[in-house]
Amino acid sequence: RYDDSSNPNPEQFRKLFIGGLSYETDEKSLKAHFETYGEITDCIVMKDPNTKKSRGFGFITYKEATQLDDAQKSRPHTVDGREVETKRAMPRDDPTNQQSVKKMFVGGLKDDTTEEMIREAFAGKIDNVDMIKDKATGKSRGFCFVEFPRV
Repeated sequence: RYDDSSNPNPEQFRKLFIGGLSYETDEKSLKAHFETYGEITDCIVMKDPNTKKSRGFGFITYKEATQLDDAQKSRPHTVDGREVETKRAMPRDDPTNQQSVKKMFVGGLKDDTTEEMIREAFAGKIDNVDMIKDKATGKSRGFCFVEFPRV
């Protein structure tokens, strides 16, 4: 579905996710806003299958990838009086989208937790441990970030 190399404009480069929609937004008003950036081949507001009410997000598919780029360059977007979040849609079944996490939040640390203790707990290769401290007191704020090498 997404690996049609004969198509110079595969759907994965033309499909836009729109989140944070008003529950009153329908396909008509969503399309009306986004068609100013180019020809739309598909427009859908996702609905709950039981209640048929909007789930607050949808998708727009443009005819050309450059039209999606134009829409993204014009952020932020306001649809039906509400600012929405737009992102290039990523197919869930494409393994190239399942990127590994490089930086991880670790919370609930005791005041006396050291960087060495964190490194020991994550036995393995760690690029960096960023222990977050209160700027005024220098005391631990109870969390850190651990960075791993990319795989």
